Amino acid sequence: MNGAQSLIQTLVACGVDVCVMNPGTSEMHFVAALDSVPQMRPVLALFEGVATGAADGYARMADKPAATLLHLGPGLTNGMANIHNARRAYSPMVNIVGDHATYHKAFDAPLNSDVDAIARPLSDWLHTSTKPADVAADAARAVAAARTAPGQIATLILPADASWGDAAGPAQPLAAVARAKTADTTISAIAAALRSGERTVLLLNGLALRERGLIAATRIGQHTGARVMSDTFAGRLQRGAGRPSVQRMNYFAELALEDLKGTQHLILAGTKPPAAFFAYPDKPSQLVPEGCKVHVLATPAEDAIEALEHLAQAVGAPKHGYQVEAAKRPDQPRGKLDSAAVAAGIGALLPEQAIVVDEGNTEGIFTPLTTAGAPPHDWLYNTGGSIGIGLPLATGAALACPDRKVICLEGDGSAMYTIQALWTMARERLDVTTVIFANRSYKILNIELARVGAATVGARAKDMLDISRPNLDFVAMANSMGVDACRPETAEAFCQAFERALREPGPHLIECIV
Repeated sequence: MNGAQSLIQTLVACGVDVCVMNPGTSEMHFVAALDSVPQMRPVLALFEGVATGAADGYARMADKPAATLLHLGPGLTNGMANIHNARRAYSPMVNIVGDHATYHKAFDAPLNSDVDAIARPLSDWLHTSTKPADVAADAARAVAAARTAPGQIATLILPADASWGDAAGPAQPLAAVARAKTADTTISAIAAALRSGERTVLLLNGLALRERGLIAATRIGQHTGARVMSDTFAGRLQRGAGRPSVQRMNYFAELALEDLKGTQHLILAGTKPPAAFFAYPDKPSQLVPEGCKVHVLATPAEDAIEALEHLAQAVGAPKHGYQVEAAKRPDQPRGKLDSAAVAAGIGALLPEQAIVVDEGNTEGIFTPLTTAGAPPHDWLYNTGGSIGIGLPLATGAALACPDRKVICLEGDGSAMYTIQALWTMARERLDVTTVIFANRSYKILNIELARVGAATVGARAKDMLDISRPNLDFVAMANSMGVDACRPETAEAFCQAFERALREPGPHLIECIV
């Protein structure tokens, strides 16, 4: 048995049985070893950002890590944008990054780089296996690190000679560090703040946005008068009819400041104090109002669900009678196809237990409203702000949940960062329906151009935020990668196309010119 075989067998023994990869020469022994470990599902991506984004989507829905296999420093660099997003979502991920053989490094071959230095900023755990006999144990440590609460990025650098050298065998799984519990004294202090009658906001993210957490938070809010909100971008939000709803904090800083205006107590469950997404001239970066006391009920690494349930008990919140979202759907739209019509069509037809991946950006703002009363479903956001997550995230979600429909809401500009994900969807026959909002512009940047107080904007500046000339053809691109695609021109045609995509298994793409 060589090091690569011991590595893959250890990953599988530790529960990591999906690896999304874009391998190169230094990883060929890993690739060859796949045939000897049929329990590992290898998934090929045509770009490393697809691999890392898919691993993120898989982790969010499976609640366990997937692995990636990346080629040297350049491959890791190509995948870093979506590693950044995954880290912000607290998604567990095991990145296996190939490197030159240890003795070859000294010759500074063209692909040589300092992989350790590249990986360090976005790795919570980082190690290089230099001996084949150590690879299996190092892999077990990597998985345990990834599974450590709240979910971490573990990077194992694998020199080629550590892959091809002789190894003894796989290693046994190691226990991950479990989520810590909130102290009783903290619960008591926060309960006292809630009883004070002063204006209080309960801000949620992470586990707190699962159904149990939402129920407990809603019970607390209804009983004490506290306002319950979520961070702007949640890794995974369980929502829909029969579940409690939660107000999402506004993206724009000035509106987020209004959300929290007058708040005297801010209670954090599974999140950190909110900050503006960007700095703006003459506007604050910190969104917590002056004089507001911040209480940490549960950090992202702590058990926010249990903490909320104990807090609900401490304030005497009734276990029953809490408000939930009523079952309601918009009518199927008719006439002109625009963003509002697309949103109405999705709200009218969204199936139960769907997974919605939202990178619709400016054109997708209506869809959360029209789907609030749809059957229960999960909603995944871009947590780190690095665009190009939507298609890969949907790919990973579909790998994790093959029995559920995945709907990807995608802006045309964002889609082009990782359009190769469509090929992986087709190759793996993943049940993903992608809705492209094609406004042929980086519309959010047009908005931000004005908000940052830039000088008078001329034609050359505006041209840098325009993605026409030529117009992108997503139907042609999708078809070329094996994905069934269409471009409806009316609201009725969109609903027919969406219904067909939901009815038929496999990947579909619907391009909507809005």
